[in-house]
Amino acid sequence: MDTFKLESTEDTPQVTFDPSNGVYEIVGRSYPENAREFYQPVIEWLEEFRDTADRSINLVVAIDYFNSSSVKQVFTLLYIVEDIMETGKDAKVTWKYKAGDELMHQKGLEFNKFLQVPVELVEI
Repeated sequence: MDTFKLESTEDTPQVTFDPSNGVYEIVGRSYPENAREFYQPVIEWLEEFRDTADRSINLVVAIDYFNSSSVKQVFTLLYIVEDIMETGKDAKVTWKYKAGDELMHQKGLEFNKFLQVPVELVEI
């Protein structure tokens, strides 16, 4: 599969999915005006990866802030990673949050509670 990359803006995160080097990252702030529109190509790429990939995935999410509509889209991405795991491939999520950021730490705990895929919480 080809690399998928979106550069960050003031209100959207950088997204880098590069199967050639095993980098699958979402980094930055996520409060786009239309979260569904922003995340749709990301979701589509990850669904194709799920259906064709022969390798494991560690999705690294390091979002500083996200609005409620972004939360739903991120949940969709994490469910796709869970689907990848259910096909027998190794899959996990690394949830990075800034030291002292209780809100993002709590979101990581919530995702971990609702998902079958392992979610590793990493304070940075």
